[in-house]
Amino acid sequence: MIGRSTNRGVPTAEPGGRHIRVIELSHQYESDERAVLAIDRLDLDIAPGQFVTIVGPSGCGKSTLLEIIAGLRRPSEGRVEFDDRLVVGPSRSRGVVFQRSSSLFPWLTVQKNVELGLKIGRVPKKERAQRATQELQRVGIADFADRRVYELSGGMQQRCQIARALATDPSVLLMDEPFGALDALTREKLQVELLEIWRTTGRTIVFVTHSIDEAVLLGSRVIVMSPRPGRVLIEKDLPFSSSRLSPAEFRSTSEFVETCQLLRTALSHNSDQGDTTN
Repeated sequence: MIGRSTNRGVPTAEPGGRHIRVIELSHQYESDERAVLAIDRLDLDIAPGQFVTIVGPSGCGKSTLLEIIAGLRRPSEGRVEFDDRLVVGPSRSRGVVFQRSSSLFPWLTVQKNVELGLKIGRVPKKERAQRATQELQRVGIADFADRRVYELSGGMQQRCQIARALATDPSVLLMDEPFGALDALTREKLQVELLEIWRTTGRTIVFVTHSIDEAVLLGSRVIVMSPRPGRVLIEKDLPFSSSRLSPAEFRSTSEFVETCQLLRTALSHNSDQGDTTN
């Protein structure tokens, strides 16, 4: 049974950091019927500039973990720190991109959606327009700045989300299944673009996915989580994201195939050992 949070005595201000530490983290969901332990005593250390991919079966706590790192959810136990400062809520130092574009505002233009975080942060109008334009150019949709988001394809909407997250100049980009609803060709194109953003900006990226291939392709390090309650099964450094090979070339290498098989075997072996209650 999860008890009360153990965050007492830890600093409560977090002005922005890059080194992420997840310490003895547990989270339990309560309902009238029963309690469900989603994450159990999880520890992670994510260094600045890493591209960390997190993969695991449905219900293993991947999205919950990302929400806690983002400051959108408080853990039942344990804590998350940025540069030794406790995460107590959302921050502009952490940009968040979700799987679906429902976080975009359909009555605003693409440009105004990207500017929104800057406007909330009271960035002067001229500066926020310049920064939004720069990020729209980075993700390749500057020509659609005056369109409403509902006029865009799914891939373009995801680009808009990424541009909005980047516009506030976060030190960390948190991404929850951002390409999961896209067709294969669009997904591959955005994978390439995201790798280029990571290489050119040096930002720390934490990327949740159901796809083992995507996790191995993108990550400089992969975290494999167990079935619920989520724990770390495997942590592995990866060489592919730092290469200049194309995704097709990555996938044809024996090392890529062997790494994917290793992770699949680990997940398959543990699939019947977790909490299987609904």
